[in-house]
Amino acid sequence: MPRPSLSPVHFPSPWASSWGEDACGLWLTFSLNGIRQLFRWIRPGSFLIGAPEEETEGYFLPSKEPQHEVRLPQGFWLAETVVTQELWQMVMKSNPSGFSGPQHPVERVSWLDAQHFLQRLNALILGLTARLPTEAEWEYACRAGTTTPFSFGEEITPEQVNYNPNDEEGKKLYRRQTVPVKSLPANAWGLYEMHGNVWEWCQDAWQDTLEQERGDLRVVRGGSWVCGAGYVRSACRDRYYDDYTNGSIGFRLAI
Repeated sequence: MPRPSLSPVHFPSPWASSWGEDACGLWLTFSLNGIRQLFRWIRPGSFLIGAPEEETEGYFLPSKEPQHEVRLPQGFWLAETVVTQELWQMVMKSNPSGFSGPQHPVERVSWLDAQHFLQRLNALILGLTARLPTEAEWEYACRAGTTTPFSFGEEITPEQVNYNPNDEEGKKLYRRQTVPVKSLPANAWGLYEMHGNVWEWCQDAWQDTLEQERGDLRVVRGGSWVCGAGYVRSACRDRYYDDYTNGSIGFRLAI
């Protein structure tokens, strides 16, 4: 059997409006009525998903995070940012978000709402097959080759991540709301706000070591503006019902 290519089979994709390569690798965009979304090519590979026990000590977490190796045999495209209110408005002709701003993440959207958005978006752009990332794809991309709690290292600051630092020593900036996408540094693979700002829906149904798979519970990753540092780690995972919404949950496109 031939080894999977590190590059996409077709580049650029037929739906792409622009494309190129930079220090982070291959990229391409789609454009919808002047609204542009950039995607980064995430190459296939293997990584350790989850966290060592010492990383989670002292945190009251929603789920266990046992470490094990995961292999992703196929590469994929992942949006450099979460879906903005501007793009959601263009596709859905409405905006449910609590923190208003065209470049802010859309929030107060359920997993089911995200599926409806994807159906409409794919119908609007010929050849596009956008979807939510799987949980494994999400953590692989978030880590960007790192094994530390955060893609930025062992610790984070509000200058790197939009989160709640109130349980940490010293006075630190707590924004108490979302920030526009690309306000904070990207990780090594060119992806913005993978930690904090808004939780991100994944395609997967929730499955825990102590539970059966629950189709009505869906995985969220990344933490949000309201979370402490323990919840915005690369390995942290939580779940909500597929029709649940609040002002700290959005989503990111994959292809």
